[in-house]
Amino acid sequence: MAPVAHSSYDVDRIRWHFPALREGAAHFDGPGGSQVPDAVATAVVGTLTSAISNRGTVTPAERRADRIVLAARAAMADLLAVDPGSVVFGRSATELTFHLARTLSGDWGPGDEVVVTRLDHDANVRPWVLAAEARGATVRWAEFDPATGELAPDAVGAVITGRTRLVAVTAASNLIGTRPDVRAVADLAHAVGALLWVDGVHATAHVTTDVPASGADFWVCSPYKFLGPHLGVLAAAPGLLETLHPDKLVPSSDAVPERFELGTLPYELLAGTTAAVDFLADLVLPDPSAPRRDRLVASFTALEEHEDALLATLEARLRAIPGLTAYSNAKRRTPTLLVTVDGHDPQALRAALAERGVNAPAGSFYAWECSHHLGLGAAGGLRMGLAPYTDADDVDRLATGLEEICGRARATPTARSHSHTGGSVA
Repeated sequence: MAPVAHSSYDVDRIRWHFPALREGAAHFDGPGGSQVPDAVATAVVGTLTSAISNRGTVTPAERRADRIVLAARAAMADLLAVDPGSVVFGRSATELTFHLARTLSGDWGPGDEVVVTRLDHDANVRPWVLAAEARGATVRWAEFDPATGELAPDAVGAVITGRTRLVAVTAASNLIGTRPDVRAVADLAHAVGALLWVDGVHATAHVTTDVPASGADFWVCSPYKFLGPHLGVLAAAPGLLETLHPDKLVPSSDAVPERFELGTLPYELLAGTTAAVDFLADLVLPDPSAPRRDRLVASFTALEEHEDALLATLEARLRAIPGLTAYSNAKRRTPTLLVTVDGHDPQALRAALAERGVNAPAGSFYAWECSHHLGLGAAGGLRMGLAPYTDADDVDRLATGLEEICGRARATPTARSHSHTGGSVA
């Protein structure tokens, strides 16, 4: 029997719904993919074991497929505060970005420019760089401050010109957690008639998302980062999507958003996505009669408070470890920490923590430009990310593990925050 539910954030009740946690590990690998609640697995299995076929209106199997697709669009629309007709599904956020980059760059040419940032995951860099190269357009780079981790709007604005066609920026760094001011960047892009493409993969898992309020023209995210199955989602205004004509098969639908979806959709994964959004909407069990969007806002508000409190405890202990350098220093960020420790290879730290039942991966996590800009190269660092199921015991196990591996703090902590010259006393 599940623990008794309360209206506040009850992490014990939430954890009960995650079968994977019964294996005993403390999971800090959520930025790479979260664990999945029972309701999501049930939805996937239920779909796979039901009669289903291509979408239609004649047979029960056809109608079931259609309902699943429409329900998933409605669920993601509530999560992102968009119209269901804005929602496009794909294999991954990376695939969707490559697909739309080819479409959006169709009329680019010499003299046109695209702006990317050093803060981003390579999935929001390389598609645009390759598209620009193919069309003879110019790529301009916005730099973030490696000491603070901040990507200032002015740094992006400095490389936006009247020739800019598109600006690509992250809503939150998957490596160091920084959350740039997307709305300010949107205003700068729109002032010169450019489009704004936002990688919301990391941010959507942690904070209330309102795509229209962000100013983003395109927003991509991945349900497997927020308790769902492996899938990619793109949101863009239906009117904007109507103006775009991607390569597609002749017989496939030319309607929006279907014209952007290649092949038959994975119905079982769409059902799992709907279940994940419904689970998130009930994290704090608000009024069940309230609209799902309202419940999602209430849940994410409570989730942020929960994760921020745990992060404060974790940071206080980790930053006191001798020789530790923290690279997650922005004022506004997700509950994500990237660190290195003098004399300890990040992969060795990862392995030593794993022996203690703590899953915290190491590397650069496809944030290629970001890791190199921090001076970490391809090796990156040890990354720890919190999730809705993280509890105080998990945090204590992680902190205690690193203290045992690296040594506890001396009377005067020597932990450092990263600076361009190699770190300064925190």
